[in-house]
Amino acid sequence: MDENIMHDIDNKMEYEEKLRPSFIKEYIGQDEVKDNLSVFIKAAKIRDESLDHTLLYGPPGLGKTTLAFIIANELGVNIKTASGPAIEKSGDLAAILSSLEPGDVLFIDEIHRIPRFIEEILYSAMEDFTLDIIIGSDGSSRSIKIDLPPFTLVGATTRVGDLSSPLRDRFGIISHLDYYSISDLTKIVKRTAKVFGVEIEEEAAIELAKRSRGTPRIANRLLKRVRDFAIVNNKDIIDLNETKDSLNRLKVDNDGLDETDHKLLKSIIYKFNGGPVGIDALASSIGEEKGSIEDVYEPYLLQNGYLKRTNRGRVVTEKAYNHLGISHQETLF
Repeated sequence: MDENIMHDIDNKMEYEEKLRPSFIKEYIGQDEVKDNLSVFIKAAKIRDESLDHTLLYGPPGLGKTTLAFIIANELGVNIKTASGPAIEKSGDLAAILSSLEPGDVLFIDEIHRIPRFIEEILYSAMEDFTLDIIIGSDGSSRSIKIDLPPFTLVGATTRVGDLSSPLRDRFGIISHLDYYSISDLTKIVKRTAKVFGVEIEEEAAIELAKRSRGTPRIANRLLKRVRDFAIVNNKDIIDLNETKDSLNRLKVDNDGLDETDHKLLKSIIYKFNGGPVGIDALASSIGEEKGSIEDVYEPYLLQNGYLKRTNRGRVVTEKAYNHLGISHQETLF
């Protein structure tokens, strides 16, 4: 591989590591979650036991993965990571669990997407630290039991409702991550700018925070793009005008709604007379995956009053009409 490409990859990984806080005191926002986790971690260390299995849920980009790594760092143990969709066979789970050392953290992202038969194997691992699996084919199969070291499972999900009750009940700690305040996002933007080695004015950082949908991942992504515009425009400092101009060119409006949000709302208004409309019809009308609409776009639109769900489907609210500058009369023709 070309040395320049390798250098770019190394730089990117270094940036990602710096952007991700390592300990609770460095983590901005989610104060209630942080305070409770801090108590639970300290108590587990005093008892010299593994932390109870922990479930983190909320919209994407709010820091669930970061918190999992922080939990491991605070406990002073290693962390192994996996993704729900990647665990397809009982052997996949057995390989992961048998590699754990006492006290380790196992982080499973998108845990709601673990197949149900795999989930049932996970029950005994979580409760009794044993692994009961069947090996061999029909006629010559046998059950084996493997003892596991005490460990902490940290599961992350954007759809807590999709978890089965038996799995959800086996988590001793359940924490909900909510959208961030503008104040906390402003701090995150300024911290990220410092990591990137760029200077940003306070007003510019606030403007970025306002348009980041309450989500640190989006705030950091938008800052990178604004930085690009500033570099090309020979700006040493990212100011308010540069920020507004850049975000407008990226089609991110004053409330953080982007092109897809506008397309989604306008589709309901113009194609379905404001709703109600089912998720399948809506996904087809705008050419987006149903899962993307439900996990990425809808939560913010629902929480901020642009959209509401009814038994019959999604309905656009008066706030959305006003935000888009569309009158009800206009949609009748």
